[in-house]
Amino acid sequence: MTRGLDPLERYYGSMLGLAIGDAMGAPVEGLAPGMFPKVTNFSGGGVNNIEPGEWTDDTALAMCLAESLVAKNGFDAPDAMDRIRQWWRAGYWSCREIAFGIGTTTQAAIEYYEAEGAPFSGLSTESSASNGSLMRLAPVPLYYAESPKDAIQFSGDSSRLTHAARLCVDACRYYGALIVGAVQGVPKDELLAPGYSPVRGVWLCQPLTGEVENVARGSYWEKAPPAIRGRGDVISCMEAALWAFASTDNFADGVIAAVNLGEDADTTAAVYGQLAGAYYGISSIPDGWRDTILYRKKIIRLAERLYQASRELAGK
Repeated sequence: MTRGLDPLERYYGSMLGLAIGDAMGAPVEGLAPGMFPKVTNFSGGGVNNIEPGEWTDDTALAMCLAESLVAKNGFDAPDAMDRIRQWWRAGYWSCREIAFGIGTTTQAAIEYYEAEGAPFSGLSTESSASNGSLMRLAPVPLYYAESPKDAIQFSGDSSRLTHAARLCVDACRYYGALIVGAVQGVPKDELLAPGYSPVRGVWLCQPLTGEVENVARGSYWEKAPPAIRGRGDVISCMEAALWAFASTDNFADGVIAAVNLGEDADTTAAVYGQLAGAYYGISSIPDGWRDTILYRKKIIRLAERLYQASRELAGK
């Protein structure tokens, strides 16, 4: 149903979809299902005292990555890490004057980068396998959408900036592959088929680790809440986002399903929004939601720059 969309609409949808999921989920972040009224629109409050349309670190760090990609003509680890550091220390790309909402794994990576100067500063321990790199992923596969092999490689590399656990790296590789497929107009049943990739044989040559492979094989088809949870670990988060995408047939219903899982609601919905926005396009997002997002014109302009860069990379 979305195969004929202009690819630029998909870029707009992915970047804005990420921000919308983040902003809609932020007021209920940290709350278990049943502890809040059903979310169907933007609201305010929560642990960060969100105003309707404000977003958190998920969107801010995605915009840092996007700015780096277009400024440096590709993935540049030191530049990307510098921008992530500028967000935390100086509020670069925050929707407020200062940064807020940083995760412990990301903060540890920034502090290590400041001390050692190594751009790939992510922790590699299993206990650090949180969703903080998956939440900001979209700009990387969008930039490299015309070169799917590079999209998968650099999606994984982008995780290693702050999250080097193999679960995180492989989750970003797989989810990057899905975003590329969505941008290319691949039908949903093909996207969600076991082990989908836009690059033939890539998972045979560079296998996904077991838990990521299990999600790629469709673990979310066999579950429903409360077995599906919006938790902060990368596997639960990816599974929940894909459950929301698989179990609905439009952007709005999916983001509402993701948010109402509670717990790490902003990130679950941001991860959903990246993929669903790329699949359904910006025209599928309700006008009122688009108009409410803070700095929406800046986000849309940055999506356009990613699209233009992807065309140039492909020689088109």
